[in-house]
Amino acid sequence: MALMDLARAIESRDPYSSGHAARVTAIAEVVAARLGWDEDQIDVLRIGAALHDIGKLAVPDSVLRKPGPLSDDEFDHVRAHPQEGARMLELVGTLRAAAPCVLHHHERWDGSGYPIGAAGADIPPEARVLAVADAFDAMTSDRPYRPALSGLRAIAELEECSGTQFDPEVVAVFVEAWRQGALEMPSGFRAVASRATFNS
Repeated sequence: MALMDLARAIESRDPYSSGHAARVTAIAEVVAARLGWDEDQIDVLRIGAALHDIGKLAVPDSVLRKPGPLSDDEFDHVRAHPQEGARMLELVGTLRAAAPCVLHHHERWDGSGYPIGAAGADIPPEARVLAVADAFDAMTSDRPYRPALSGLRAIAELEECSGTQFDPEVVAVFVEAWRQGALEMPSGFRAVASRATFNS
């Protein structure tokens, strides 16, 4: 099964996340290439980006689709999805290398993220790139609790959070790519996604 087929199956539970994994994967790959990563490292990132929300399969529909604010208990369910996702990937040999990327994609550069509070260079580089790509797509997509932000507004948010939430180098490379139009390639989303496959 292609990775994006699996990602679409995951996203089918949440109408607001349609296409999210494909967009995040494409964006992350552009940034990684500009950072000078080799193809093996980009392959790991590609898998992690495509499946970064697989742990949400363990989140109840009532929480995942709730239109209003989450209670503390409900938010705890959501916060568990990186660990659940990493656990799932660890079970499949061809996906295992991407488990750290999935586990740490909600960590913050300053150490205030989750699930373990890793900081700075202790966060895997794939997770640092994924965090920026994931946040940008989330901000520029409609959500039950708010309309999509403009690209300019989302870029401003990334720059404001550079050095606290996000790796400053990754943000700088991302912003440069966005300003040069390198991230506005809708046809590239399908091309990138089709390169990786999921073999059980």
